[in-house]
Amino acid sequence: MSLKKYFKDPKKYAIMLYGRLMPDTVACNAKYLKKVYRHNTGKELDLDDPKTYNEKLQWLKLYDRRPEYTDMVDKCEAKKYVAGRVGEEYIIPTYGVWNTFDEVDFDSLPDQFVLKCTHDSGGLIICRDKSALDREAARKIIEHSLSRNYYRSGIEWPYKNVKPRIIAEELLSDGNSGGIADYKFFCFGGEPKFMYVSRGLENHATAQISFFDLKGQRLPYERRDYRPIDTFTPPENLEKMVELAGKMASGIASPFVRIDLYSVDGKIYFSEITFFPCSGMIPFRNPEHDAEIGEMLDLSSVRNGNNAIKEKVL
Repeated sequence: MSLKKYFKDPKKYAIMLYGRLMPDTVACNAKYLKKVYRHNTGKELDLDDPKTYNEKLQWLKLYDRRPEYTDMVDKCEAKKYVAGRVGEEYIIPTYGVWNTFDEVDFDSLPDQFVLKCTHDSGGLIICRDKSALDREAARKIIEHSLSRNYYRSGIEWPYKNVKPRIIAEELLSDGNSGGIADYKFFCFGGEPKFMYVSRGLENHATAQISFFDLKGQRLPYERRDYRPIDTFTPPENLEKMVELAGKMASGIASPFVRIDLYSVDGKIYFSEITFFPCSGMIPFRNPEHDAEIGEMLDLSSVRNGNNAIKEKVL
């Protein structure tokens, strides 16, 4: 951690330090989540009677813990689950998987590829010309990603036992210089309810995100941290994407999961499975929408299930 980052937000890093030092118990994790939630959202977190979407995701971090979730968030292992549900044709080809950056076999990779970590989000290397790739800059990004611990920073339990690795994949492209669109389906009880579409996430300054229903009609939900998409034309295979997202989500026990897909030149590809979008702290422009979406998320299957953690939240 640089001193510059520390002095920019010392309270944030004090909370993070507390998270690293605290005992790994439900009670301590709950206390930590309350601190993080208040710091990031300015609101108090109610874990006794969660009502909003973001609150319920925090509750699920503590109480919905199944071993299979680990493989579902692992960007390499998740491909096996998805292939088993919907078929290999929806899987982005993998070129290789390595434990360290020094092990990456660049000679075996094509001129264009994507390099990322199996347990991380955001630490992405998009290589469009291998001969021009700055490997030392790529090393810094990848090694920083390898050092991240999503469980300790956000108590996202599925990541607790994911082994950090590096994966190289085929680079998908539709000719758009801003990058391909990412279709993220919000599934409740195994059923897709709506989606948001993101564009240009390589550059936060120009990135766009908007929410849509399953027919591609714009919804009123908005995020404060991204500009909305200017114009949107639903892909012709949107209905098929909804069907596939439902098949993937229906095999997952969690009452909420987000299934991310791509559509490139009429072909659908699986992107990733996410249990806690934005670590359960999506900055909705209108707080009422947080509550509205929260009504879609039914926690009873976890409260009544055998997998529920019974330790009382203090």
